[in-house]
Amino acid sequence: MTQNNNPNAQYIMSLDQGTSSSRAVIYDLQGEVIASGQQTFDMSFPEDGWVEQNPEVLWQTTLDSARAALAQAQSQAGIEVHQLAAIGITNQRETTLVWDRETGECIYPAIVWQDRRTAEFCEAFKQREIGGLPAQAFVANTTGLVIDPYFSGTKLAWILDQVPGARDRAEKGELCFGTVDSFLVWKLSCGAAHITDASNASRTALFDIHRQTFSPELLDALDIPASILPDVTDNAGALAQVDPKWFGASVPITGIAGDQQAALVGQACFEPGMSKSTYGTGCFLMTNTGSTPVRSEHQLLTTVAYRLESETVYALEGSIFVAGVAMKWLRDKLGLIKDVSETQTAYEATGGDSGGVYVVPAFTGLGAPYWRPDARGTISGLTLDSSRAQLITAFLQGVVFQTQELLAAMASDGAPIERLRVDGGMVVNDALCQCLADILQVDVERPANVETTALGAALLAGLGAGLFESLPAAAQQWRLERRFEPVMDVSLRDQLLAGYERAVQRAMD
Repeated sequence: MTQNNNPNAQYIMSLDQGTSSSRAVIYDLQGEVIASGQQTFDMSFPEDGWVEQNPEVLWQTTLDSARAALAQAQSQAGIEVHQLAAIGITNQRETTLVWDRETGECIYPAIVWQDRRTAEFCEAFKQREIGGLPAQAFVANTTGLVIDPYFSGTKLAWILDQVPGARDRAEKGELCFGTVDSFLVWKLSCGAAHITDASNASRTALFDIHRQTFSPELLDALDIPASILPDVTDNAGALAQVDPKWFGASVPITGIAGDQQAALVGQACFEPGMSKSTYGTGCFLMTNTGSTPVRSEHQLLTTVAYRLESETVYALEGSIFVAGVAMKWLRDKLGLIKDVSETQTAYEATGGDSGGVYVVPAFTGLGAPYWRPDARGTISGLTLDSSRAQLITAFLQGVVFQTQELLAAMASDGAPIERLRVDGGMVVNDALCQCLADILQVDVERPANVETTALGAALLAGLGAGLFESLPAAAQQWRLERRFEPVMDVSLRDQLLAGYERAVQRAMD
């Protein structure tokens, strides 16, 4: 690990580039927040199932958030940029960008992880053979993933196919591909570093998680030239250097991780069997499986949790595409709420009784364990007596029911979860956390700091800068704020789950 030689450099800045906002947080070495900056932005939906973002907006909101955090740190605590020991980066995963190697300008909008435009291609791809195996089996064996539009590989192939001259330019070495972490490092280093970390690489559906290198067979199958790919690094170490033009001084980038892996680190889930579930735009449940990649028989994902000093720790993951974004939809599209905090009030008003209303929030298809990109959201069981509060309750319960499906799949794969640490913006809602405990029938633990994604990136950066001896040492500041225990009658729970199962079948039919 890189040692920090500046005794005054006792702060870490985390850059958290998410699906709906960019955020910068400055921490001290005890994990306390010193300053922060945040900017939100919108996505575009040019066609059904298409989700795009402006790459320059991703970059500029990240840069502006970082500068705002630095200005706040200086004005409120007298902290200058030279006192930053390191920068950590965490990001929305799978979102795909391709840019000009000379100018840094993207040749197409960022295709967001939620985008489903390659669904038809994926169905055809499943019928092929790779390395003497059916494509689905080869992809699962090699990458730990399934063939689905969610992942970066088919998004990249689509850009190379659809943007005039892109494939020819890629073969000439004129273009760079990257997920958001790679794009930000390129921008921050002024093109000096074209890298990604092992956790983000493992989400491309191009990366061999066993050999820890991009798969030549998959690159060939998708006609992707290797020259367009970033170098793959550990999650902590001397990874890149920020050019002084951005903040007035050069700062080392010493930690990078995809947002869900960063949250796993921030939740201190370092032992096999420890699990976290993050409720942000989507919901992502992840269980540490140690040095052994566990192959799922129920369409969960085997992924890289983190890689340190070339030693890889794996995780089993279930992905739900819609969680917090459904609350935003209730606010912005239906006008049922003015603020997300109203969802707790509505749930408490109904006592958790939705009046038989079920919501399957499959706005962009269903993720694990179904992987049905063609599914769409449904609201069923409406009557003339159905109220606003009951509909809001059903939306919250829809997120919880999906989480239960993931827990059941993990248990069937030999990775049962006995307690679950939760984080993300939605879990400030006590009603949601209690509903999770009741439906999952496990203790749900909410930490004092629910924004564990940014914290995890900071911990990795501190480790990479030599400020912490180990990840467990770095995460000693994890504190439990509240534990929620199951209290619901099991027969009522089973009745609710049976109703949701019928609703899911309608969504897929």
